[in-house]
Amino acid sequence: MSDMLLNIALADDDEDDRMLFSEAIEEIDMRTKLSLFNHGQELMDYLTLPNVVLPNLIFLDLNMPIKNGKQCLKEIRNNPNLKDLCVAIYSTSSSEKDIEDTFLNGANIYVNKPNNFSKLREVVEKVLQLNWQYHTSNLNKDTFLFRI
Repeated sequence: MSDMLLNIALADDDEDDRMLFSEAIEEIDMRTKLSLFNHGQELMDYLTLPNVVLPNLIFLDLNMPIKNGKQCLKEIRNNPNLKDLCVAIYSTSSSEKDIEDTFLNGANIYVNKPNNFSKLREVVEKVLQLNWQYHTSNLNKDTFLFRI
């Protein structure tokens, strides 16, 4: 896996969260290319560009202006060119309703934003190392909420 370039996208309206995520990715011993988006509409505009290289994994914040994470997730799952993308919800929310809604709308995993950098780095690394084939074919509620 370390020989393969992992193309990752993060849509998050919080500049500090984007910066910390980017720093965490840089510290992980994997070949990655990270694309950052300030809100959901920016992400969706990018994903629907002609000849775009689609990300292997999208980290999607729920609470964003212009277009929120739930709206993006629905658009991704309803678009034939995007429907098979791996989507990790990446949010401070631990609301059962948010977790249930995103599970039912086809997110692959739900990750609560950690409250310190070392935990963030650990969470991101573990999510990047997941067997995504398993997480896309055997969706179940027990493996959906990611905990370390």
